[in-house]
Amino acid sequence: MRSKRSATFATAAAAAATLALLTLTACGGSDELPSSSEGKGNGATGVPAPAKLAGSSSVQVADSSLGRILVDDRGRTLYGFTKDKPGASSCDADCIAVWPALTTARDVAAGPGIQPSLLKETKLEEGAEQAVYGDWPLYYYVGDTAAGDVNGQGLDGEWFAIAADGKLVKKAE
Repeated sequence: MRSKRSATFATAAAAAATLALLTLTACGGSDELPSSSEGKGNGATGVPAPAKLAGSSSVQVADSSLGRILVDDRGRTLYGFTKDKPGASSCDADCIAVWPALTTARDVAAGPGIQPSLLKETKLEEGAEQAVYGDWPLYYYVGDTAAGDVNGQGLDGEWFAIAADGKLVKKAE
């Protein structure tokens, strides 16, 4: 039992250290993220930089350890924030540093498994448009470093992956 607790503590400590590094890196750099179509990430952390979708990009549904959830066209998990109002973001600058919004240069395409009537956009204060599915503005989590990661699931009891029906997936991985 003791070694299992030690391993769990070590894993939690490593995750916290990684998140702290990601947060500091996200806050210390440029306010502008490179386009995902450029294939660039944050060189300091190796985290892919989710940013504006190109015209051919889409939101789609994929199988995950949480069931069928929303992802972008590169397989990156999309999350909803429980403090958001229907269709409107409540995520401030500090929040966006860790939970980048899925913003669009053009209309987002409804990919496989998506209900097109649920996919919309909302204007942000900066003039950009954030993709919305159902009532939930869509976000990435900087701690997700590869397609299929769901490391943001349930964080702070406020961040959850989104199911194909537009509802938050409120179960643990």
